[in-house]
Formats: sequence, structure tokens, C-alpha cells
Amino acid sequence: MLTRCFALLYGAACYLIFLAVLVYAIGFIGGFVTPTLLDGVPSRPLWQALLVDLGLLTAFALQHSGMARPGFKRWWTRLVPEWAERSTYVLLSSLAMIALFAYWEPIGGVAWSANGKFMYAVVASLYAVGWMVLLYTTFLIDHFELFGLAQVWDHWTCQTARPPQFHTPSLYRHVRHPLYVGWLMIFWAAPTMTVAHLVFALATTAYILLAIPLEERDLIATFGERYVQYRRTTPKLIPRFSGKSRSIPVARGQST
Repeated sequence: MLTRCFALLYGAACYLIFLAVLVYAIGFIGGFVTPTLLDGVPSRPLWQALLVDLGLLTAFALQHSGMARPGFKRWWTRLVPEWAERSTYVLLSSLAMIALFAYWEPIGGVAWSANGKFMYAVVASLYAVGWMVLLYTTFLIDHFELFGLAQVWDHWTCQTARPPQFHTPSLYRHVRHPLYVGWLMIFWAAPTMTVAHLVFALATTAYILLAIPLEERDLIATFGERYVQYRRTTPKLIPRFSGKSRSIPVARGQST
């Protein structure tokens, strides 16, 4: 009972840390409220700022993608209980983001800027919509499993986790990776695109484009020909709203 109680508290604590990081990220990327910002007055030479920023982004990408691979999970769960695997992943991802928030170096300069109040409002609205798409998609996948709460709850109630299931959540009928569509909207919808923000957007976009084949390789290994067929008929990142319904594979806990 004590172990199960600890598991529940551990999962809840990791999730609350994630929520705090998510809220901070909205302000950090959007450029408001938070003490540290993606955009700001540079304090280092350009080459030093680039080295620091790209190092932070690389560290996050390696942790976030590497720990999501099935091979790593099989090794990792020899060291940690299975119920703790996802929550620990969420915790370490959150810590990597906190490091990025704390040590990010502004670069200065403006690549482009929205002209006029109307265009500013349009771009800012796209930024807000991106966050809504992102959050909505997590619930399509299974929000509570994605962030480790379902696993610790299953451990608390002594239930066996359900295997990956095929189903047809709304956005997945039109695009294979709506989660990444939301992220891309967030990264690029900047009313004022500073050089630092542009570096951030380019690096994170490159990460997404590299991560998709890895994630899809894992999905093919799990679902076989069913995912191969889904991939043939559904766009990767640019939605196609044809109105047709498909049965699609979504693995519980998939995240790159």
C-alpha cells in the first residue's frame, strides 16, 4: 500500500511540474509575463549565444526523443518500475525545459514583424490556436496516459494497462501528426520574429521533421500494415479535410 501511495503522489507531482512548465512556456515563447523570455536584449556575443541556445535545444531533443524510443524504454524499465517510466520521462522533459527557460540567451535583431494592429492580432490569434490544438490533441491521444497519470492510477488500483488501440479521434482523420501541427503554429506564429525566435523556430521544426520518421517507425512496428495504409492515405502535417472517416492507430503514450 505504501508503494502504491508513493506512486500516486509521484505521478501527481510530475504532472503538476509539467503543468507549471507548460504555463511558463506560453509566456516564454509568446514574449509576455514570464521573467525570462525567448526574445530580449542580448548579453553575449552572437556566437556564444548561438552555442548556448543550440546546446539547450539539442539536449532537450536528445532527452525527449531518446527516452521515447521502445528500445530505451525496455532498458529503462529494468531500472525503474513500469508505473514510473512515463512520469519520470515527463519529469525529465520538464527539467530540460526549465533549463532552457533559465539559460536561454537572447540574440537581438528582428527578422520580420507584423505590420499594423490587424496583422498583429491575426498572428497572435494563430499562436493561441496553436496551444489549443496542442492541448486538444493530447486528449485525443489520451492525455492522462501521455503524462503518466494513467500508469500510476493503474498501479494504485492494481489494474493492467490496456494495450495500444485503434480508434478515430477527430483531427487524426485529416492529418497524421496534429500534435506537431499545434507545435509548429506555436513556434512560427510570432507577431515580431526576432533572430533568437527564428533560431528557436528553425531548430524545433528541424527536430519535428527528424522525429516524425522515428515515431512512425515505432508505430509501424506496433500496428504493422494498418499504420502503413493509414500513412498512405493521410497527410503528415498539412491537413486534408475530406470528411472521410478512418480507423487509425494511436499508441497510448506515443510521444517523441
